[in-house]
Amino acid sequence: MSYNNDIHSPNEMVVDTDEYVGGTDSEKEPIAIIDPDNLDNGAEQLQDLPLANDFDAMKDVIFPHLHEEPEVLEDVVNTWTVEAWRSMSKKEHGPVFQAGGFPWRILLFPHGNNVDQCSIYLEHGFEPTNIPENWSCCVQFALVLWNPNDPTLYTHHTAHHRFTKEESDWGFTRFLELRKMFNVPWEGGSRPLCENETANITAYLRLVKDETGVLWHNFNNYDSKKETGYVGLRNQGATCYLNSLLQSLYFTNAFRKAIYEIPTDHEESMGNSAYTLQRLFYQLQTSEQAVGTNELTKSFGWETRHIFEQQDVQELSRKLMERMEEKMKGTPAEHVLPQMFSGKIKTYISCVNVDYESSRVEDFWDIQLNVSGNKNLLDSFKDYVQVEKMDGENQYYAGDEFKLQDANKGVIFQSFPNVLHLQLKRFEYDIQRDTMMKINDRYEFPETFDAAPYLSEDADKSESWTYQLHGVLVHSGDLNAGHYYAFLKPEKDGWFYKYDDDKVTRATMREVLEENFGGEYKTHPANHLRAPLQKKAPVVRQNSAYMLVYIRQSRLDNILCPVSKEDIPLHLRSKFDEETALREAKRKEKEEQHLYIGVKVITEQTFKNHGGTDLTSFDADQADGDAAPRSYRVLRASTMEDLVGTIAADLEQDPRKVRLWVMVNRQNKTIRPDQPIMDLRPTVEEAFQRAAAHRDQFLRVWAEVAEETTPEGEAVWPTYQGQLNGVVVKNDLILIFLKHFDVEAQSLYGIGHVYISKEKKVEELVPIIMKKMGWGEKLPGDEKISLWEEIKPTMIEALKAKQSLKAAELQDGDIICFQKTTERKGDRNILEKRLGLGDKQAAEEPAKKADRFDDAREYYDFLHNKKTVKFHAHPTRCNAERFPPFELVLNSKISYDILADRVGEKLEVDPTHIRFWTVNSATGNPKTTVKRGVNQSLQLILNPSGYNQLSSSQRTDAFYFEVLDMSLAELDTKKSIKITWLSEGITKEEQFDLLVAKNGHIEDLIQVLVQKASIPDETEGGRIRVYETSSHKFYRELSRDYPVISMNDYTNVFAERVPEEEINDEEATNFIQVFHFQNEPSRVHGVPFKFMLVEGEQFVDTKKRLEKRTGIKGKSFEKIKFAVVKRSHFSKPQYLNDDDELWKIATNDDDYLGLDHVDRTRTLRNGVGDLFLR
Repeated sequence: MSYNNDIHSPNEMVVDTDEYVGGTDSEKEPIAIIDPDNLDNGAEQLQDLPLANDFDAMKDVIFPHLHEEPEVLEDVVNTWTVEAWRSMSKKEHGPVFQAGGFPWRILLFPHGNNVDQCSIYLEHGFEPTNIPENWSCCVQFALVLWNPNDPTLYTHHTAHHRFTKEESDWGFTRFLELRKMFNVPWEGGSRPLCENETANITAYLRLVKDETGVLWHNFNNYDSKKETGYVGLRNQGATCYLNSLLQSLYFTNAFRKAIYEIPTDHEESMGNSAYTLQRLFYQLQTSEQAVGTNELTKSFGWETRHIFEQQDVQELSRKLMERMEEKMKGTPAEHVLPQMFSGKIKTYISCVNVDYESSRVEDFWDIQLNVSGNKNLLDSFKDYVQVEKMDGENQYYAGDEFKLQDANKGVIFQSFPNVLHLQLKRFEYDIQRDTMMKINDRYEFPETFDAAPYLSEDADKSESWTYQLHGVLVHSGDLNAGHYYAFLKPEKDGWFYKYDDDKVTRATMREVLEENFGGEYKTHPANHLRAPLQKKAPVVRQNSAYMLVYIRQSRLDNILCPVSKEDIPLHLRSKFDEETALREAKRKEKEEQHLYIGVKVITEQTFKNHGGTDLTSFDADQADGDAAPRSYRVLRASTMEDLVGTIAADLEQDPRKVRLWVMVNRQNKTIRPDQPIMDLRPTVEEAFQRAAAHRDQFLRVWAEVAEETTPEGEAVWPTYQGQLNGVVVKNDLILIFLKHFDVEAQSLYGIGHVYISKEKKVEELVPIIMKKMGWGEKLPGDEKISLWEEIKPTMIEALKAKQSLKAAELQDGDIICFQKTTERKGDRNILEKRLGLGDKQAAEEPAKKADRFDDAREYYDFLHNKKTVKFHAHPTRCNAERFPPFELVLNSKISYDILADRVGEKLEVDPTHIRFWTVNSATGNPKTTVKRGVNQSLQLILNPSGYNQLSSSQRTDAFYFEVLDMSLAELDTKKSIKITWLSEGITKEEQFDLLVAKNGHIEDLIQVLVQKASIPDETEGGRIRVYETSSHKFYRELSRDYPVISMNDYTNVFAERVPEEEINDEEATNFIQVFHFQNEPSRVHGVPFKFMLVEGEQFVDTKKRLEKRTGIKGKSFEKIKFAVVKRSHFSKPQYLNDDDELWKIATNDDDYLGLDHVDRTRTLRNGVGDLFLR
């Protein structure tokens, strides 16, 4: 018997399910690992397999357990006896039978559906025209092929499918190899399966209830809003749990209502997080499609990495709440969030035999529960509030009055919030692997639970503390890769829905609970009957709940209150109505786009205002003003006469005075006028098809305005006027555009166009130019006018004065550039040498500024290679107030030295004292220093050669700069060290970049630090020590004779005064390394340090020394919890009491003292910033 098969529709539709899909090779792969010791037992089990005609017994074999466990509506069995198998046509249908009130039949390809195996499918039996609208039916089915004369001989395949109008059939393309069916004894028997070309095909149908409407759905063309009434959030990158958390908060209706009450009508800014959250909630409430979160994350100042780098949803949730609470101050919603999400917890130590208790009460916004070691939610709560006995050597010191006493230590809740957020600790540090790991253990949570047992005795219990499950946030995958989604219950008595990014589906309680408990999949007994010899390792679920949301049952109506459109601020609705109207207009424009065509028009004014090559840049934006072409959107069916009228009205001209020239792409990639459009009767579409190249998206024209008119107002055109037998012919005048290079102004601009006979000589253009420029009739004796043809930006050729325009191959639309030149001896040779055009022995070029151009050809070269480069002072190495940002337009061919000269001139500093840094394109931070190279051009610096990661990750238009105290040559003898000076314990950090001689020692580094930081030297201020840290942990102290060159580039370096207590006790040898963490030792932060241990000192006194050592004072210090963290039990810190002795508890050299407190001062020291909200 074979259990491997291919599941297909006849149209090769493949079912993606590991449970059913097997290999596609003709040879069956082994499906079981058989243990020789169990072989006899397996043989006995095989003998117990039912006969093919024992239909009820067969069901236990052929139907595997479905993990969805849907309700079975009906079982139907139907057998079709197939005769004369080899004589059948290519495609055959079995008789129609009924199941679930619907017609069904077997579809058979007896000779194979394009394969050398018989193909068998199940399909519905509706006539194509009689299929009910939106019909679907979920069926688990099996097809059994068996010998009617010997029912012990059979093979079968099983699948399940959602049958619809579009997917009307499903089954097995490779059901059985044809060569095994006939004249070959079937497995274990003496007869073939298809004996005398006759066989039975039995179809087993198990129709199941589609409770959610999406059972086995392929989600093609699925509409969440239509099917559920809700929309999802688009997945816009690695947003992790953000979408799930936002959906959870949105469906906490009282929270949504409170967000709407924040006044934002005077701050409708995308930088206002409250406003963008209102917008997001409004869209979720009104949109027909999934909503994006980019506006919100940008308003918070988040990049993708800020969310992705966080390991739990707790911090994100807390910061979001804190920010919204700030926004609500002074509004009607000021106290809503604490009342909704905040409870109170008491930490206590209570003496058993005397009336003495030490306690403190704090607010909490969520509860972190241990998963590891607990079977369910109630176990976790019991673990959370369990009492620790303090007796024997661990007695509690109850002050001078009661001394040492037996005591109970623990925490107890005084109240729970209306909305209870429970964070399940699915991710924990694994000491063996030295990394964070996901805990996939089975962990159950109920639909309702009573929180009263975890409240203190004096808590108010007049109202029930029963909680109802409202949301389950799920992570599927492992620590490094996974997917997040949520199950939420929007209405008190409604369904749970699955919110999986942009898709929303109805969910069963099994999906909400059982499938998110984690642990191993349950093995169903029926599966063992199907494959008794097959041994499989248990499969562990990868999806499990990591956050639960419960709502107090007695407050459900208040929390899930209805939120209507009237609750949404009017200004928000108005704003969205405007945006909706704008989107609708754009949508309509897009729909009608095929009816319109874009026309770009250049005029005389456009040419005159354009300061670059060619007549204009057709890529220019309208923001460029008159230098940009005018853009029009016209109907393709309109006539050219209509277009002329539109353009003339825009130019405030009589349409008769406006003539349009078609602009064409020349082979040299320039765009020039080619010929005027004389016939205005054709449509714009026809004109476009005649004139435009196949890649053109616009019709491009030059609008010429006539300079002369007849008394009747008709235009007089200098060319294309002759008529010969009704055909327009051209005279010998050609259209030439003139540009002037102004040497003094260092500018190039158009002055207009002229018509001139192509038989005229080039020198005859000079009087025309002088008249247009107002230069009189004659230039001074030492001045001349030089003329060049602008063939293309990189080809500027001199024109010979005595040559005719025809001989110079000038034609309509060509551009001639001119400039005044002063002829001096050697000038021509100098220019030719500079441009590589002439005698290399010519005179040397006199010194001049690098950005000064005396010749138009030089200026054209500059235009072709010019680049606007932004310069910013280095954020940590340069004074940004003294050196504000600036831009320079530079030739990309210039060398490093010229670049330094230009920047030095701008900054008014010595160019040899400037160091440049490239800019990281992803972060905008400084990337690497630029090394000076003699033959290195600006282009090569900004665009490193080769297709490497370096070139693709740096900006190509910007530098950071640093003004040095020394030249770059001297700098090469120094080592750059970034050091943090701790002047007030560890509370004040000052960063300095030091340059220390590479052959120096720590002693030298300290001297440089004293000078750079302007602090008292060691004689006056006390001894200084230097130490390194790594990952916020103390790494090593550097001796004063330690070589600077050997310092690690990948650690952080700190310097501090040696504490007095260490100086006073020179013989002290016992120290402990101290680090900071938040909640879990793996979540480190802050500045680590080493701390002296004192034998026999109670921790209450140790804390006083720690307060002085750290410089943390007042309430901030009081909030710190202290713990010994042993490397062998790193994830389980041992928290300290006032009467503990640190000396006795921290007994190993690698023990740490951990300071557990909130990280409020994260820096970018290690390249990872805090998750912050604007």
